[in-house]
Amino acid sequence: MLYYLGKLFDDTFLRLFSSYVVLLSIGTVLSALFVWLALPRFWERLPRDHGKALAPGGMVSKGKPTGAGLVIALCILPVLVLVVPFDGTYGSLGPWVREWLAIAALYGMMLFGYLDDRSGKPWGQLKKGLLDVLCCIVCAAVMYCEGMNEMWMPLTKQPISVPLWLYMPVAVSILFISVNSLNCSDGVDGLAGSLGMMSLLSLSVLLYLVLGYRPVAEYLLLPHYSGGARWALISATIAAAYAGYLWYNAAPSQVLMGDAGSRMLGLAIGVAVLATGNPLLVFVFAPVVFLDGGTGLLKIALLRLFKRLGFDTTPPDRLPEERRESQNFIIRKFHSVRFPLHDHCRKNKGWSNEQVLVRFMLIQAFMIPLLFAVFTKVR
Repeated sequence: MLYYLGKLFDDTFLRLFSSYVVLLSIGTVLSALFVWLALPRFWERLPRDHGKALAPGGMVSKGKPTGAGLVIALCILPVLVLVVPFDGTYGSLGPWVREWLAIAALYGMMLFGYLDDRSGKPWGQLKKGLLDVLCCIVCAAVMYCEGMNEMWMPLTKQPISVPLWLYMPVAVSILFISVNSLNCSDGVDGLAGSLGMMSLLSLSVLLYLVLGYRPVAEYLLLPHYSGGARWALISATIAAAYAGYLWYNAAPSQVLMGDAGSRMLGLAIGVAVLATGNPLLVFVFAPVVFLDGGTGLLKIALLRLFKRLGFDTTPPDRLPEERRESQNFIIRKFHSVRFPLHDHCRKNKGWSNEQVLVRFMLIQAFMIPLLFAVFTKVR
């Protein structure tokens, strides 16, 4: 809307609204401010958290308002309408239609998460998994139509054209892993929101100042993407909203984002990664998210595989003494590390919640620029 005004009144001060820098600034400030103002007024109407009996300190959250992702998403929507360009500035109406289809999928992911948050009986893994895949397919199809199947990869200077039959399963897998890894990381006050916000803001910088700016992209031997600024605008606006949420989620938290917030944020990170044209960047810009939550998903998948192969995957502490030594060594090692890793750090290493939060954020803050520098130089 503002972009349209800027183009319509190009001979007045309103022309500033046609600048992506101005739009990005307005989007981030308004998004964070709206969430900061709205959350205290609505969180009493949100469902209550049931706690996690098996997680260390998991019952501390019992009774707190959860599902704040609904409020966050409702605050983001008018800001996106205000700042995301609606005209066909680089071709036709196609680009903004596709972007809003992806935004609709983000809101679908949020809604499914919120319904699970407020459900008296948590949804089963199959039901949640199928709904996750549905939203991921929509976003992957959007990015394919955006031309992001022209991927740039390590060890080659030329983009690689990936056919639809290969792009879709790869993109859907990246999105699905991103969603569930961030969701698994949501176990310490401020952790998932902080790590996710850092990842999304970093991707926004990459999309706007590197891939979206031809001189920098050419210097780094990366492809220039004219639509990078638009996706950076969407990503930064969503990330800023979680800053407003983190104001109240700092330990001791007053409200929790629940699956509604974590799944939407995870999908937004995955979409931003696909918008860069390199799906492997999900491991560069969200490294701690995947070390924390993603390794837990890997452990579950491997234990299920071992169980199907006939191995006894029962945790050693639940086995009789005489059967523990005979259990497979690899399975015993799997059980010796708790997942998500933030649970291992709290239970086995004795870290406090605050130590987990600060140390994980520091690790990710150092890893993102380091991994990206290495990633671009090996081309």
